[in-house]
Amino acid sequence: MAKDYYNNIEETLDPEDWDSLRTLGHKMMDDVFDYMSTVRERPVWEHLPETVKKQFCKSIPMNPESSDSVYNEFLENIMPYPSGNIHPRFWGWVIGTGSPMGVLSELLSAAMNSNSGGLDHHSAIHVEKQVIEWFKEIMGFPPTSSGLLTSGCSASNLIGLTTARNKMAPYDLRKEGIHPEKNRMTLYASEEIHSSNQKAIELMGLGSSAFRILPVNEHFQIDLNALQETISRDREEGYSPFCIIGAAGTTNTGAIDDLNALADICKKEDLWFHVDGAFGSWATISPNVKHLVKGIERADSLAFDLHKWMYMPYEVGCILIREEKDHRNSFSLTPSYLVHGTGGQGMTGGDLPWFSDYGFQLSRGFKALKIWMSIKEHGINKYGRIIQQNIDQVKYLEELIKTSPKLELITPAALNIICFRYIGLDPDFTKLDDLNKKIEVELQESGIAVISVTTIKNQIVLRVANTNHRTRREDFDLLVEEIIKTGNIIDNKSE
Repeated sequence: MAKDYYNNIEETLDPEDWDSLRTLGHKMMDDVFDYMSTVRERPVWEHLPETVKKQFCKSIPMNPESSDSVYNEFLENIMPYPSGNIHPRFWGWVIGTGSPMGVLSELLSAAMNSNSGGLDHHSAIHVEKQVIEWFKEIMGFPPTSSGLLTSGCSASNLIGLTTARNKMAPYDLRKEGIHPEKNRMTLYASEEIHSSNQKAIELMGLGSSAFRILPVNEHFQIDLNALQETISRDREEGYSPFCIIGAAGTTNTGAIDDLNALADICKKEDLWFHVDGAFGSWATISPNVKHLVKGIERADSLAFDLHKWMYMPYEVGCILIREEKDHRNSFSLTPSYLVHGTGGQGMTGGDLPWFSDYGFQLSRGFKALKIWMSIKEHGINKYGRIIQQNIDQVKYLEELIKTSPKLELITPAALNIICFRYIGLDPDFTKLDDLNKKIEVELQESGIAVISVTTIKNQIVLRVANTNHRTRREDFDLLVEEIIKTGNIIDNKSE
């Protein structure tokens, strides 16, 4: 008989009283919906108090606390201090708002606790397959292409560029590794491209020196002449160009590269064409602006997010790759304990490839459910209308800026991003950089609005990125009013 180490007591993490947990769960849902429905009544953001920060410095609990007390601590110390991006006046960086159906779908996917890395005969795999088919149709990719849901564009860019590197290398790179002396591979993008691409390049072992960062034209698009000249010079110097990264919506200005021109260059030069379309790719579903991303369907790989301009809860993105075999050959690895069956027998015996064969994760959550439920709830046409609404709202903000003598437009509203600055009544004021940074901070600290700053043409400017389905035009009226009022106060203090 085995030694009785635990007095024959077996435990579980399920509650002893399901009814009590059910009651608590109902209260949680009521509190969540109250929280979301009244978000406009609260400040956009406020500091996490030092007293609350100290609550997160305690040692790990060794003994249980009641579910009610744990939840009450959440209500007191966590829920009141979010980053603020569900608020209608949050326009900082490029951060989406989420949605009520997204909240519910996260509850359902957590209850199912599916691993979407593999196995055929469970529903999560088929839901993900369906939403990827939807995305291929929306983005103009062929039915034979492949795709994978990811945590966001950082992962999507890494997967797309890794596939490009492995496909374009003149030897078996997965087996032999990087040999700079054997083949000095180079790739190209504009100075406005997102930093996640450089991180991916460094993680891939190519080194940032392989990344040719090129100037932009007056529209903040990659300079095509500089691109062509750099590719030619690299070939002459013994490098091996293999990829161009196009931007479909840069973070700084919302600029979209000439994607058709980049696709033409890639075809002529035999290069891989990767598009970072984190948010701008979704212009494809808005009839008035879809022409801006013409050529996106010619990409060899396309990365995009859904937690930005598709308003899904964090985190979820996607990568599409034109040639399925290139994608699979870059990541597939099947040890004996993960052998995929055939013929429909057992959980491993299906016809679908495992998603773990298309990325670096084997353990993957059920990200597809919030996409599937949200799109079915609203329909893709409504998402297109709200995207256009965001664009129109930023156009409205642009007119407010143009008509104010105390504001200066820096970059026009090409999409859903606009850059401008407060200049007061003296455009030669030498401390404008410092002044505009102070305005950004003051708006955040006051809880009125969250905008961010960036640097355009060597000057610090205010920046609004509208990926917010809760925003109204009146919110931009208030924003302009508060910027001018705050700027006047700071300006007068500096005299």
